[in-house]
Amino acid sequence: MQIRHVIIKVDDQDKALAFYTSVLGFRKSQDRPGRVRWLTVASPRGPKGVELVLESNAHAPARASQKALYDAVFPAAILSTKDIAAEYQRLKGLGVKFRGKPKKMGSSTFVFFDDTCGNYIVLLQSEP
Repeated sequence: MQIRHVIIKVDDQDKALAFYTSVLGFRKSQDRPGRVRWLTVASPRGPKGVELVLESNAHAPARASQKALYDAVFPAAILSTKDIAAEYQRLKGLGVKFRGKPKKMGSSTFVFFDDTCGNYIVLLQSEP
């Protein structure tokens, strides 16, 4: 068994695609129209075959759940980096809104940011 797709609910799929590709540097993997648009992105540096699904929160329960998690500052995903200081500065320069500066906790350093689509994402650097 392996992880193939991780779903993140977004309030606007086109805006999410722009943010995750133009700002975060992911690549669009799939974009299939239909009754439900299947839109995925993948990290060019991540494991092959693992995709992030940018799924519309068009249904009321999805919107309510996403809003509750956002209001509680509960992250929708954790993205890792080998150099959080450099990534923080790069993203900040691109206008990404962070909730403070990177913080060290044990052997990890992390910071929360807003993905502009209704989610908080954690950027994490773990020491070996």
